[in-house]
Amino acid sequence: MSFSRRIFLAGLSSAAGANLLSASRALAATSLHVGDQKGGARALLTAAGLTERSSVPLQWSLFAGAPMLIQALTAGAVDVGVIGDAPLVFAQAGGSPIKAVAAIQTDGTMTAIVVRKDSPIRSVRDLKGRSVATLKSQTGHYLTLAALRDAGLQDDDVHFVFIPPTAAKMALQNGNVDAWATWGPYIADAKIDDGAREIVNGGRLMSGLSYVVATDEALQNQRNAIGAYNRLLSEGHQWMLTHAENYAAAWGKETGLSLPVAREVVRTSMATVVPITPDIIRKQQGVSDFMTATKMIPGSWSAKAVTDPGVAF
Repeated sequence: MSFSRRIFLAGLSSAAGANLLSASRALAATSLHVGDQKGGARALLTAAGLTERSSVPLQWSLFAGAPMLIQALTAGAVDVGVIGDAPLVFAQAGGSPIKAVAAIQTDGTMTAIVVRKDSPIRSVRDLKGRSVATLKSQTGHYLTLAALRDAGLQDDDVHFVFIPPTAAKMALQNGNVDAWATWGPYIADAKIDDGAREIVNGGRLMSGLSYVVATDEALQNQRNAIGAYNRLLSEGHQWMLTHAENYAAAWGKETGLSLPVAREVVRTSMATVVPITPDIIRKQQGVSDFMTATKMIPGSWSAKAVTDPGVAF
């Protein structure tokens, strides 16, 4: 601390010092703690030049995937984050105190199943009797089951290996699994850098929805801040639609992945952020019902119960 700052603080009355401390605590209390993944919302908002325009201070924490982010939300370690449609049902079934406050609509192609370039597997039907690496009750698991049913196969016609993405990547390369069902940067990296082949994606089989979710506590205490974050994220996605190459360059720098991989990620990430509407709830109910029918989750769940359409947008 500089000499002039020590003199300044020493000259403060105890009342003034208390006021400063109170103001500092108030600032911390009004900050919105955002759970994110590398190359996620923070990368987008930074590339678009929006972080400094936020009307509420944002604190960021990075997580390796949706299950870890859901754990942090459940523990109250973060206030908001973005998770997919299947992870939202998974969180609801697990009793996580969260609500979806905005929807992010993509074309669904960011989730896919890939195989090694030398694999004899050419179609979903060729997966029968094979092993598929993915995360349990997450988007890759959902797509695999949807693809099996669409191809006239049974849910147990493949052997699921539930492991994290980094382990799944290695398992596919080493031949310890036959296929890998995952999303976004993992798919792009596998296809472009490893030469993996995509045999199906979620464009026709999935809703293409993900959600901005917030904890019940944050919704009670920071509702306006959450609404401001929704608007900021919407602006970021609008910017991406017309600045794909700029974002790909920024995304590649943020993640350390190649520009071709970044371009593929950006291509499949094109989206619009929209309010929670009855149609969105209807689509999410379909996701929930499918996960119940395939025993991805126990019990039946109401999509309406896990949404809060009333957050300002």
